[in-house]
Amino acid sequence: MITGKNYIGNTLSADGSKTYTTFNPQKNIENTVVFTEATSDEINEAALLASKAFQIYREKSGNDKASFLRAIAEEIEALGEKLIEVYTSESGLPAGRAMGERGRTVGQLRAFAAHLEEGSWIAASIDTAQPDRQPIPKMDLRKVLVPLGPIVVFGASNFPLAFSTAGGDTASALAAGCPVLVKSHPMHAGTGELVAGAIIKAAEKTGMPNGVFSNLNSSGIEVGQELVQHPAVKGVGFTGSIRGGRALFDLAANRPEPIPVFAEMGSVNPVVILPEALQEKAFDWAKTYAGSITLGAGQFCTNPGLLLAIKSDQLHQFSQVLAEEIVKTEPTCMLHPAIVGAYERNKTNMVSRNEINVLAEYSQEVKANYGRQIVSKVDGKTFLENPALHQEVFGPFSLLVECEDKQQLEQIIGQLEGQLTGTIIATDTEIANSATLIAALQNRVGRIIFNGVPTGVEVCPSMLHGGPYPASTDARFTAVGVDSIKRWVRPFSFQSWPNNLLPDALKNENPLEISRTVNGVKTTGKI
Repeated sequence: MITGKNYIGNTLSADGSKTYTTFNPQKNIENTVVFTEATSDEINEAALLASKAFQIYREKSGNDKASFLRAIAEEIEALGEKLIEVYTSESGLPAGRAMGERGRTVGQLRAFAAHLEEGSWIAASIDTAQPDRQPIPKMDLRKVLVPLGPIVVFGASNFPLAFSTAGGDTASALAAGCPVLVKSHPMHAGTGELVAGAIIKAAEKTGMPNGVFSNLNSSGIEVGQELVQHPAVKGVGFTGSIRGGRALFDLAANRPEPIPVFAEMGSVNPVVILPEALQEKAFDWAKTYAGSITLGAGQFCTNPGLLLAIKSDQLHQFSQVLAEEIVKTEPTCMLHPAIVGAYERNKTNMVSRNEINVLAEYSQEVKANYGRQIVSKVDGKTFLENPALHQEVFGPFSLLVECEDKQQLEQIIGQLEGQLTGTIIATDTEIANSATLIAALQNRVGRIIFNGVPTGVEVCPSMLHGGPYPASTDARFTAVGVDSIKRWVRPFSFQSWPNNLLPDALKNENPLEISRTVNGVKTTGKI
């Protein structure tokens, strides 16, 4: 049962007077459950409880934390059809998407559990003492990664499960040994409460300290602002708009004790289409990209919002086929009236410019909250002169930039803001002769794709989901895959420390049997 209350640790609480409901975009009506926004006192209580829990949770073994994560996955699965029903009623997304995202969510949790059980992720490094070294003796130094402390996680609007309450940010922070305070997304607060309840059950079953997890309701920005500024909080995970992520980043930087904000924000995911590839498969690529642009109503952070190509007869053919194919797809429901409204405004602002030529727009009547897809075109010179054209339009929208030549194409790439992905469509010969172009694109993105589409983010160790600002606030880290755990830890060294008082990862005996770097050599052996 959904109560509409906050989880302050394992206690349900609703002390506030500010309430709100979620919205069913498919039915275009408000849902019935009333949610109570967390008060300042509840926020403070949750943060202090997390700080207290951290002193215990940080000492839990990798196996204990792994058991906790596996239990969360099991409890989420045990929610069954109820979770799917609430998810679809709050997001407008189909049941198949909900089930797929649930699978991804529990898969992430289990991947982190396995990562903890293997144990080498903590990067143990040992340089043993050399007391007889001349002219100065060498001290014994041992380094390992340690957790930061309580982390605030902001749920994402477009992924109610995989990037929200028990999503990648929460799973990675808990794996690192950090308690988590979730600022629940107001668009899917019911989904969030169900998952929060599953996390609390798992924590109790596996003996985790009260306060290792809290879930706080919020209809606006105030709860998130208070959480980020609370002195007990030591880091922030955010997925959303550039405006929202930058505001949190600035708040965190201006604290008496600044803390890191790992925000995944805007991206237009440029696609570079080279001439020979168009000559060979213009029809095929146009059809493929019509599907990618409209997938999930364009509500993926990796939606291909920008297509870059050199003027040619083949590009003209590609444009015609793309225009024909884009309108064949039936529009789908977007996440919320507010998101539909923003899409319509941003789309209108973009195509109302005299320089923009609309290639095709779905023109038939659609249900409320459905987004009409559109592709438009502009010349390279105009694109270069108008930075506003570089900005993301969140939804089923893409802008084709017709470049005069390869030089202008590379100039455009060099002037783009940071992006999550960049794609190159090319023949083998073209890609082999495009070193300068590849280097320019690599400098602007976190992941580069050859002859594919950017939509679809595989959850695996080699995935990099991040990029230069404003794609993310720190391009050195990923928000997807087990390496995302590195956001929530810091390196820590012990000098000349008694062996029996060292953490197990650094003891001479290597009781965890993990891979360590000892005097510059990777080994699982003892010292």
